[in-house]
Amino acid sequence: MNFKAGEIIHIDKPYGITSFGALAHIRYLLSRKLGVKRLKVGHAGTLDPLATGVLTLCTGKATKLIEQLQGHTKEYVATMQLGATTPSYDMEHPVNETFETEHIHRESIDAVLPMFIGDIQQVPPSYSACKVNGARAYDLKRAGEHVELSAKQIRIDEIEVLRFDEETKLLTIRVVCGKGTYIRSLARDLGRALNSGAYLTELRRTKVGDVAVENCINYDSFGEWLNQQTIEDIE
Repeated sequence: MNFKAGEIIHIDKPYGITSFGALAHIRYLLSRKLGVKRLKVGHAGTLDPLATGVLTLCTGKATKLIEQLQGHTKEYVATMQLGATTPSYDMEHPVNETFETEHIHRESIDAVLPMFIGDIQQVPPSYSACKVNGARAYDLKRAGEHVELSAKQIRIDEIEVLRFDEETKLLTIRVVCGKGTYIRSLARDLGRALNSGAYLTELRRTKVGDVAVENCINYDSFGEWLNQQTIEDIE
């Protein structure tokens, strides 16, 4: 492998760290292995800190491919709690509102899901990396400022219900979608379509393009994986 000339690698990002934090750790290991001060590394598609799964990293000259790679179709498995919301639409913040759920059944979920398939308009979460006048939306929100984001056109190709617990109102779905889709916003909008609320309790990116999470490099074992590689141009 030649990381300076450019390689595309896929890691399984763990829970609780940012995509940039994961990238920084991998860059440190690569730079140390290559004996360079700082190897050029970028990622193609941010994952929230509380999300896990496929994170595509590009090194060296392969960073020029990032924009192209970001356009690849992605697959997620998402679990959401119906009947409540949080400010970030996930578990980063505590529940701020609760709703009735007695009227929600598997049939009512199946009835609203087609609303979200195809080319649709979606408003990104206020707690997101979207930029507002040059600043990240989540930085503005955390500073106590009001953030209002515009709807963007996204594409969702498939939504499949994997599990639904009638008692706890926990819903797990598989989503196949295009660039720019926020699964947290999908949870918010699905909750509203059910005349209730919803927020993510678990999110895993299971596929990017043809790369499945099962074939990714384990983040915690990346150093061991790296030691097993034949590397060119170490000098």
